[in-house]
Amino acid sequence: MDTQLENASVVILNYTLQFVPIKHRETLLKRIYNSLTPGGVLILSEKLTLPDPQMNDYLIELHHNFKRQQGYSDLEIAQKRQALEDVLIPETRHQHVERLHQVGFSRCDIWFQCLNFASLIAIA
Repeated sequence: MDTQLENASVVILNYTLQFVPIKHRETLLKRIYNSLTPGGVLILSEKLTLPDPQMNDYLIELHHNFKRQQGYSDLEIAQKRQALEDVLIPETRHQHVERLHQVGFSRCDIWFQCLNFASLIAIA
């Protein structure tokens, strides 16, 4: 929140905005937008929540299965999920895109997604 930003052509936020309280996200994104040169780009990678709760739960379970395949135990998966509860607050693609437009970005959308993890590109 306090990093100096100015005259940037690219700013990358990898899985960090989701840890910023929702009420401060627009302010941070406005600071980033104001720091970009004309045509500058923001790459925003975040965990998304899907509007369809069943699909959202399905993708979360697929991710947990992936973790199990990597050797994580069910206990480790549950502990990590509990540790992030009320700290990591994901939003929908629509909420991200709407906020990016509100702060001034002319164009933005997802350029990559795997399960419920996505990267958006926004152009100043």
